[in-house]
Amino acid sequence: VQLVESGGGAVQAGDSLELSCDASGMVASLNAMAWYRQAPEKEREMVAVITSGPTTANYADSVKGRFTIFRDNDKNSVTLPMNNLRPEDTAVYYCHARSGVWNYWGRGTQVTVSS
Repeated sequence: VQLVESGGGAVQAGDSLELSCDASGMVASLNAMAWYRQAPEKEREMVAVITSGPTTANYADSVKGRFTIFRDNDKNSVTLPMNNLRPEDTAVYYCHARSGVWNYWGRGTQVTVSS
């Protein structure tokens, strides 16, 4: 499985961005897809995860009400619209996918929010 992120950039506080992750390969086996982020000198943290069978979504407390995760099975993609961005959202955002015990990561996309 290959994951390619897009949509990062530099914005002002209060602005919006939408991240996208396109998956290729054995995508039918993926039972969860997620977005993680890693800020400088901090550990990587889960931002949002969406699972299938049934579809459920969970979010980090810091992004609840501002970020939403969507999965498009027809397009093999997952998106993350991010609203009301804050400087503390600045990080490299990584797409993650899981198939059983296998974990896959994208290379990441930078999001920078200035005050």
